[in-house]
Parts: sequence; structure tokens; C-alpha cells
Amino acid sequence: MSPHVTNQHSTEIMTPQHRAWWKECSVYQIYPSSYKDSNDDGIGDLAGITSKVDYMHKLGVDCVWLSPILKSPQVDMGYDISDYRVIDERYGSLEHVDKLINELKARGMKLLMDLVVNHTSDQHEWFKQSRSSKDSPYRDWYVWRPAKYDKDGNRHPPNNWAAAFQGSVWEWDEPTQEYYLHIFAVEQPDLNWENPKVVEAVHAIVRFWLDRGADGFRMDVINFISKDQAFPDAPVVDPDSPWQPGEQFFSAGPRLHEFLGGLGSILKEYNAFSVGEMPCVSDPKEVIKSVGHDRGELNMIFQFQHVDIDHAEGADGRFSLQTPKWSLSTLRNIFETMQKFMYANNGWNALYLENHDQPRSVNRFACGCPKHRAQSSKMLATFLGCQAGTVFVYQGQELGMTNVPVEWGIEEYKDLNTLNHWAVLNQRTKDPKILKEKLAEYQKKSRDNARTPMQWDTSPHAGFTSSSVQPWMNANTNFNVVNAASQVDDPASPFTYWSSMLATRKKYKDIFVYGDFNTVDETNEDIFAYTRTSEKGETMLVLCNFSPSKVQWKSDLSEAKDVLLSTNGRTLKDVEGIFELDEYEAIALLL
Repeated sequence: MSPHVTNQHSTEIMTPQHRAWWKECSVYQIYPSSYKDSNDDGIGDLAGITSKVDYMHKLGVDCVWLSPILKSPQVDMGYDISDYRVIDERYGSLEHVDKLINELKARGMKLLMDLVVNHTSDQHEWFKQSRSSKDSPYRDWYVWRPAKYDKDGNRHPPNNWAAAFQGSVWEWDEPTQEYYLHIFAVEQPDLNWENPKVVEAVHAIVRFWLDRGADGFRMDVINFISKDQAFPDAPVVDPDSPWQPGEQFFSAGPRLHEFLGGLGSILKEYNAFSVGEMPCVSDPKEVIKSVGHDRGELNMIFQFQHVDIDHAEGADGRFSLQTPKWSLSTLRNIFETMQKFMYANNGWNALYLENHDQPRSVNRFACGCPKHRAQSSKMLATFLGCQAGTVFVYQGQELGMTNVPVEWGIEEYKDLNTLNHWAVLNQRTKDPKILKEKLAEYQKKSRDNARTPMQWDTSPHAGFTSSSVQPWMNANTNFNVVNAASQVDDPASPFTYWSSMLATRKKYKDIFVYGDFNTVDETNEDIFAYTRTSEKGETMLVLCNFSPSKVQWKSDLSEAKDVLLSTNGRTLKDVEGIFELDEYEAIALLL
């Protein structure tokens, strides 16, 4: 065995790791509209989700996280909430939530809710009252500012910040003659957390759902809740736009940790789970302030460096035609940095490659083509699942579901962000070449890639809804090949492999969950290799081939004593001498 694999831990002092149930669990994210329709209206619902609890249990996940199911005008698929204590009628009722909770708990599983409290819908009663009058007691529940005027008397917003979904973050309200802040859509006004009454109301919402049986929350853009109250102009990085990225003024604002501490104290009281979505925060020293064991704020956060790896700089970064090509060394550095930093500083990672906002991982990080799709899914399961952190699996990821078909036109897309981008683009140009190129970028990175209906079987609409019903969004055309029915009992399927990976994590949790992390062969642009070592000195070597070609691993593997995971059904005899990994193959060896 080469020295850089076997001896790298011999002089290191390992950091004792705090143990907790939420570190040892796995989470399955469900996008309710797209999971399973039970009442033939073309939209997924809570009863449909409940009907698939046994499927989730067979997969081996411990927690189920639901994207928003609360009352909403659905401008942004439920991330614009109009009532925090009422279920949106398209999904069901509170009684449906109670039944789901009971069915999950009967199988030893937990329910996580999506907490969206940076902003509300403009149809929430709080905002209706807020915009009714400057004298309303709810006026200060949102962020209102007067206009600026230039020397010619022209009205301008309070600053130049760009909204996430195009345009300015400020919207003029004619009746009360002021602007309100919306970091996202116009219909999603930001709450004013500087107002103690807002904080009190949010705390009451958290307690309401925990008391009802929820076990914790995923917190939407939770790091945006504290803003620089001076609201200064952002530096100009896009001279072609009047609106500039202002994240530095609200991604980790001056009172963020005070607010997170308040939420954390409630969660600790209930021994509840928390994961915060924290975009635009990449400095590990800033991250640890939110997730450090002694901080009392969040259990973990979703970081964005790896899912922004193919984004360009600027407000148009996701769909820029100057999309950077990522390298394995860049991906390695991102994961190594957070793995080692969190381990050394008693923090914790949320491990994910997909969610409702990201394209499918087999397309993004490996190959979604028919030849390599299944193998890519298994390799990425190994890559992700063998690291330290809580594993998050997004619906369909366990099947190797892929991005939308390249043949789809813009009429197939439903995502607000994509459609707003397309509308602005069409105002700027009618050049068919540019429009075609942008459509190709949507196919690669639109949020719609994750939102096509779950592919259950080969019946019409992939078994998501009745054959006589048009679903809210069309199913991917490859559902005849990629579907749950063909995989759940197939020992060679992605589903079975994901299930075995989750089971192996539980069996060897001292290594998989609590072991340290060290990369191996840091200059290899084909194989991502790393070791995990438990406090008892047990070591696992993980090899993941990210290449569409066979690649030799030239280090001696003679000290391997067991194969913990193998995408290709390898045995110890297969790793004797020089070992050659097949295309997109992965293996985890106990040394």
C-alpha cells in the first residue's frame, strides 16, 4: 500500500466528534407537486406522498422533508406563503399531514417541514395590512423605504440591488408612495426581522409545527433574514445592468447569529432537526458560526460552492453563455475544504448533489446518457454517501432520473426564474442563435430539471397521475426506461445501490459518519479518492472514477480486507495488483 494512503493518520490527533441522531440519519426530499397525485387533478398531494411511505422505508431513509405545502398563491411553487398554519388545498389538509406523520413514525421515520420566513406572499394578511397604510400596525413587519430622486426629479429605488428573479429588489407601491423590499419575486416581500413582533410570530410558527409532530425544519434562505440597515448600493459588476448583486449586504447580516440563536434555542428544546439554506456564504469561518456544536444555532447548512461550480459571475451567472468548465481538482478542493474544516471545528455538513433548485446530478457531475446513467448514479451515491455529514437524497435521484429532454421547447418549462429570464432575454434580442443557446442552458441548469413528475412506472405520465389527466408538468420522456417499478426489486439498479449505501452507512457509522476525511492523489483529474478513518483507527478508502474511460489506480490495494461498496459487484480478488476502474465506477474498501 502506498505511504500516502496508509500512514497519513499516524501522527494526526483526531478531533473527538459530538454524536447526535441527526448526524446518523439520512433525509429524503419530496417536491409535493411532482411526487404522486392521489385525486386525479394532475398535481401531487399529501395523500399521494403517504401512499409511498413504504417505498421510502425500503429505500432506507430516516427523515422525509417536504418542500412547502402551506397555503400559497403558488407564484413560486409554494415558496410564497400566505398562511403558515393552513395547508394549501391542492395538497390536502392538516388531517392529511397528521396521517403522514403517523405513517412515518410507525416506521421509525421523521417529518421535516420547509420553513420559509425570509419572506411571505404578498397575499399574506400581514402584508395586506402592511401595505394598507403607513399608519398600519403591520407597516414595520416588512421593509419599506422612500424613493430616491435624481436632479431631474426622476424617481429611483432606494438602492441598486438585483432581485434573484430579474430586475430590482424594490417594488413601488403607489397607494402608500414607498418601495418595499423583495429579494426574490415581486410577490414575495421580505419580512423585517428588525421588528421583535416578526421574530415572535416566527417563533410561534416553529412551535406550532413542532407541537403538531414535525421533527424539524429545512430553513429557506435563512441567512438573508438580517440585512445591512443602511441599504447601500452594491458595487457595479455588470455594467450592462442597472441592478447589481447585493448579497454582501444581506447574506450574513449584522444580527444573523442573534436571530439564528433564537431559533436554535427552540429547536434544542424539542431536540429537533435543522438545516439552513445559506447561499452566498462560502467562507468556512463564517459557516462555522452558524453550525458549530457550541453555537446553539443550526445543525448544518446547505452550501453552494459545488452547485455553483458551473455558474459564471454576475446576476446572469446560472444561464450565462460563458459557463465555466469545472475540473475534478476544483470539485475536490471544495469538498475537502469543508470536510476537513467541519471535522476539525466540531461543525457538520449537509451532503447533497440535487434538490428542487438544481439540475439532475447524473447530467451535471457525470453522464446522464443511456449507456452511463445507471452507473453514474451509483458512483455519485458512493462519492456522496461515504463522506462525513447528513446525506440528502432528492426524489428520483435514487433512480438516476435525468434532466429534461433536449427537445423540449420553452413552452414545457414552468419555473418562474427560467420564464422571467426568457422574458427579459426576448426584450433584449430576437437573435435566434442566442435564443437557442440560452434554451440549451435552461436544459442544463433550469430548476425544472428537478421538478418533472416522479417516474413510478411505464403507464401514462410515468404513473404519477391518472392516464386521463394532464399533469401540471409533463413527465420526462425516458420514464419507460427510468422508473421505480423496474428498479425496486432489481439487485443491479440505482435504487438498490442507493439503499445498500444508506444501510452500509448505518452499519459502519463509526467510519462513515464520525470518521475523519483525507483526500488521496490530489492531482488526479479522473479519480476522486479519499479515506475515512474512525477514532478506533479503522480506515476506508473510496475511489470514484468521474471519467467516461477506464482508469488505472496504480497504488497497491493488497491491504484491503473487505469491499464495503462496489458499483460493479467487485470482490477482494478484483483489487489485487493494479486495479482498473471501469467508466464511472466506484468502490469503497475497508483497509
